[in-house]
Amino acid sequence: MFRGSVLTCLALAGLCAVAPARGDGRKDALALQEALQSAIQEAEPAVACVLVSRSEAYAKYRTSPVSDNPGKLDGFSLSLLDQHYGKGDKAETDRRKKLDMAQPRYIPESYGSGVVIDGSGLILTNYHVVRDAAKIFVRLTGDKESYADIHAADPRSDLAVLRLLTPPNGLTAIKLGDASKVRKGQMALSIANPFAAGFRDGSPSASWGIISNIRRRAPDTLTEQERTNELERKKTLHHYGTLLQTDARLNLGCSGGALIDLKGELIGLTTSLAAISGSETAGGFAVPIDATMRRIIEVLKRGEEVEYGFLGVSLFDDHRRGKGVPVERVTAWSPAYRAGLRDRDVILSVNDTPVTENDDIFLTVGTLPAGSEARLEVRNREGTRTIPVTLAKYYVPGTIIASRKPAAVRGLRVDHVSVWYQTAPTLPDMPQNSLSGVVIREVQSGSAAATALLKVNDVVTHVNGTAVNSPTDFYREAQKAKGPLELTLTPSRPVKLN
Repeated sequence: MFRGSVLTCLALAGLCAVAPARGDGRKDALALQEALQSAIQEAEPAVACVLVSRSEAYAKYRTSPVSDNPGKLDGFSLSLLDQHYGKGDKAETDRRKKLDMAQPRYIPESYGSGVVIDGSGLILTNYHVVRDAAKIFVRLTGDKESYADIHAADPRSDLAVLRLLTPPNGLTAIKLGDASKVRKGQMALSIANPFAAGFRDGSPSASWGIISNIRRRAPDTLTEQERTNELERKKTLHHYGTLLQTDARLNLGCSGGALIDLKGELIGLTTSLAAISGSETAGGFAVPIDATMRRIIEVLKRGEEVEYGFLGVSLFDDHRRGKGVPVERVTAWSPAYRAGLRDRDVILSVNDTPVTENDDIFLTVGTLPAGSEARLEVRNREGTRTIPVTLAKYYVPGTIIASRKPAAVRGLRVDHVSVWYQTAPTLPDMPQNSLSGVVIREVQSGSAAATALLKVNDVVTHVNGTAVNSPTDFYREAQKAKGPLELTLTPSRPVKLN
């Protein structure tokens, strides 16, 4: 409260100082107040309180997520439980009531915030808010509430999209701004649910401050190996310098809330320092709503997996900022190796964006889609040249949730082969340029693929004699087959699926 009062006094003093005549300062202050209220009024209906339970007790009633569909959480109806299991004694009734997150007296065990991004019932929040959830309940202003499934979730961007199971009428999506135009010192407002303040009535709280800085890194907990090796990067994109920093008050529970400008447009998704560090700290960060994050959000809105670009390099850990970044090692079979990049080459730019430190490489490449082309300006003993590289898919550790997946083919789903060789404990003895195909990601029990003893991480190079080098190739060729499907695996092994 004291910090907010000081900010208010300073803002009013500044306005009075530039006022040309007595009385204008108050007028300007009232105009500022009106602008703040208008921005809050514009955005507030789209800000949600997100209640999360990770209780194992739901499994007793067969209403917890299953391993092959972790995003389908379903609701929790006391009347349906009574019909299916009987009412039971008072102790059993009390246990069930404590699990019903729609009850006004329910005390949340975990919580955060979210914003409506589609009037059909899609809510954007942070991945860490809903990670490992067994049940999610969303409450907005105006008595709007619903249980929710996880429509899609991406650990690397720390973003997730929820789908309300019973979307209330009158949901309005928040207006998206452009964080690429945000500047240090710009005023910003946070609208969120600190300490789940809105868990009963859905009314979020507002605070205000300035943009303290841009392109900030999340607190660094990376090991030296993770900091320099693309294969070891197990943290979010935001550890490489994407975040907006604000001094607006962000307490625990503000993760997933709205950081808005004075037009009421979303410029960032707030993340409290308390959520990151585990201790109570004023201020925090926000995931910027810029072109890169909009692309990721659009993929999640479709319920699909976000596929990030993978180059395949390790960099020196003692490199100082300067013109270009030297490569310590090029990964076998990687796009970098196939494009002709070699150890000790110096990468000067990616798609005409200069690089001066390791994080520039990982962030620039990592935010490009898998399968896209990156133009690397490279310097070595032979001079400077530009190398086009078709990026592979980066392996993202953690639970990825996608409600919309390609239809299984004879019980198979496949992925980019790069996902396999980034995680394989041992690699076969093969020429570095010879690996191609797709890797089996899922084998459904009882299917033709299971009968043929195909396994996860088997590499398929041909479908009915046609080479396949991406999941798109595989599904296209498989759909052409009217009869048996003949797959060729690495090392050369034919398998027929009826």
